[in-house]
Amino acid sequence: MHNKTVSELIKAIEKKEVSSLELTNHFLDRIKNLDSNLNSFITLTEEQALDKAKKIDKEISKGVFKPLSGIPLAQKDIFCTKGIKTTCGSKMLDNFISPYDATVVEKLNDAGMIVIGKTNMDEFAMGSSNETSFFGDVRNPWDKDYVPGGSSGGSAASVAARLIPCSTGTDTGGSIRQPASLTGICGIKPTYGRVSRFGMIAFASSLDQAGVFTRTAEDSAILLTHISGFDPKDSTSSRKPVPDYVQECLKEFKPITIGIPAEFLDGLDNEVREVFEDNIKMLEKDGCKVKKISLKSSKLGVSAYQVVAPAECSSNLSRYDGVRFGYRAKNVENIEELYKKSRSDAFGPEVKRRILIGTYALSAGYYDAYYLKAQKIRKIISNEFEDAFKEVDLILGPTAPDTAFKLGEKTNDPIAMYLSDVFTVSTNLAGLPAMSIPMGFKNKLPLGLQIIGNHFDESKILALAHHYQKLTDWHTKVPEEYGE
Repeated sequence: MHNKTVSELIKAIEKKEVSSLELTNHFLDRIKNLDSNLNSFITLTEEQALDKAKKIDKEISKGVFKPLSGIPLAQKDIFCTKGIKTTCGSKMLDNFISPYDATVVEKLNDAGMIVIGKTNMDEFAMGSSNETSFFGDVRNPWDKDYVPGGSSGGSAASVAARLIPCSTGTDTGGSIRQPASLTGICGIKPTYGRVSRFGMIAFASSLDQAGVFTRTAEDSAILLTHISGFDPKDSTSSRKPVPDYVQECLKEFKPITIGIPAEFLDGLDNEVREVFEDNIKMLEKDGCKVKKISLKSSKLGVSAYQVVAPAECSSNLSRYDGVRFGYRAKNVENIEELYKKSRSDAFGPEVKRRILIGTYALSAGYYDAYYLKAQKIRKIISNEFEDAFKEVDLILGPTAPDTAFKLGEKTNDPIAMYLSDVFTVSTNLAGLPAMSIPMGFKNKLPLGLQIIGNHFDESKILALAHHYQKLTDWHTKVPEEYGE
């Protein structure tokens, strides 16, 4: 069962080839037997999952089917889950149990899905390797000496290892697409505002967006359809109608114009460049028109992002003070000491670093020099994308500059770590949708192809991704240890 896609599992349940309880037990067993070397889960929700599976099976026996009845999934531990621990990968929230569900969680629950557990992540989604988690490093299923990417590393690794058919993630600067690339699966970040952020613990509110990890474009379309749409509880939520992404994904593909930014190839590793160019040639041969374009300010994306994101982080994380909720330091003499000790004890080094950077950037003497300038660059990047989409339908490039790197390789070099997201941060600054799909291998490690669309062009992205997966079989590859 673990080798079946979400689409295939839906059909298997509808035909009663497998029960929801059997499916849930199957994946729970895989997690218990195989996750010890990956550390992709923080919390297993076995009791709740089995109870819901039994309930779903009773409904099915009476002819009641929901769109995703009985399909197991994992929730990134950044989404609030009622009655279940939500840690955000931090000591600060180690014992936090949410009194409500995030909208993403609520929508997937209502569709009949079964939450099996909460996945490991970089602390407060700050990281590109899943090495900043209070609960330990996550390892890449393709080679456990390597990182799975971050911040949604646990979600990506669990899908890549076939421990779960699908999972949720969040993407602030590449935290869905980069781990999808490094673990050889599909990961989509929709347009900012397409999916509600309510109940998703905030890192940088103008950049954060929820998305999903799957093994195929069709599965991504299925889940995205169910989590998208207006939510009055999120002030940034779009009222734009949600198309049937599955129908759009599966309809007959018509050749499109693809833009290739020169900046995405400058200084790129030769092997990665060769794999990417081979894929572009294949699409061109299949009828797509390829056009060279320029996104000259995209090179400034990382710099702008590393001002804007920490600035918003310093504001959002001020709520963790040892008073209202979360970790509370003991043996303190006054309120000031309580604040300082609670935050010093419970935040990890990377989170502290970003809070300090953000606070500095927002300070009176440096606001204009850093934060204001970064916002101006953000606008320029957005305008360049807008101009590019007047000439092309979609923009393609490598998702990451290279394959996964070794655990510990970049932990002492924050700049090198931040540059892992050089091809992904600009889309967050512009609020654009983008997706990573498997495009090949280098040294037996996966490489990802990034597809970027204009605002609310998720349908175009998914259609190309699905068509590409009819031409290739990279998405079917599985790490040897986790296959049959």
